[in-house]
Amino acid sequence: MAIVITAERPDSPPALKLLGELDEELWRHPYPPQSRHAFSVEKLLRENVAFFVARVDDQPAACGGIKLFGPDYGELKRMYVQTSHRRMGLGKAVLNHLADYARQQQVCILRLETGVYQVEAIGLYEHFGFARRPPFGEYEDDPLSVYFEKSLA
Repeated sequence: MAIVITAERPDSPPALKLLGELDEELWRHPYPPQSRHAFSVEKLLRENVAFFVARVDDQPAACGGIKLFGPDYGELKRMYVQTSHRRMGLGKAVLNHLADYARQQQVCILRLETGVYQVEAIGLYEHFGFARRPPFGEYEDDPLSVYFEKSLA
């Protein structure tokens, strides 16, 4: 299985397909509006989120982005692996790619927020070395959110 990860605009057709699938999956969970923190495609573009698409055999299968907050930290955004491609190492490959990108930008801390119902994602982040932390940035304490941080030093 050949995994190729490339920088893409979040409004490119492959990215839109993956983000649409992610949104569809998230809407299956009972998060109230105040607990839905996902960036829209427009906000990903407006906030200059570096966005990447992972392909398997030339087919888009996963994506993820990172928003840099100067040298302080990078926040992971819109991580997603298609259901048919889970448990194949794609999530880890995207996380490694995002971590490498952060290091190239002289950022050595990654943070993220995810929902409590994203059990597979939580497992991936914990396996990757992320530790739970309190809310950061503009996030407020939310019992339906889990906040993580990982040092890249």
